Amino acid sequence: MSRPRLENQGESPPFVPGVTGRSYVIERRADLWMIKFDGDEFGPYKTEREALLFAIDAAQKLGERGECPQVLVTAEDGELRPAWTFGEPLPPQN
Repeated sequence: MSRPRLENQGESPPFVPGVTGRSYVIERRADLWMIKFDGDEFGPYKTEREALLFAIDAAQKLGERGECPQVLVTAEDGELRPAWTFGEPLPPQN
């Protein structure tokens, strides 16, 4: 059974158990990808991978300043799925 969706889902900060810090959220809009962070949007990006790499790069820089950011991807069902958390290996750039 799937969980009910909340109306103002995009206005609340996403929460993934066990992780504290700020989140970069990647979501698809039609054929483009956007990154949401601290109430701002960045993009558009042509592919999910492109958006993911940009978000991880920004999160890595934030993490180096003492925070514990993470990157989340909005799945087709609307659920947020963790894609990367500061301290994990960086993905290859190609």
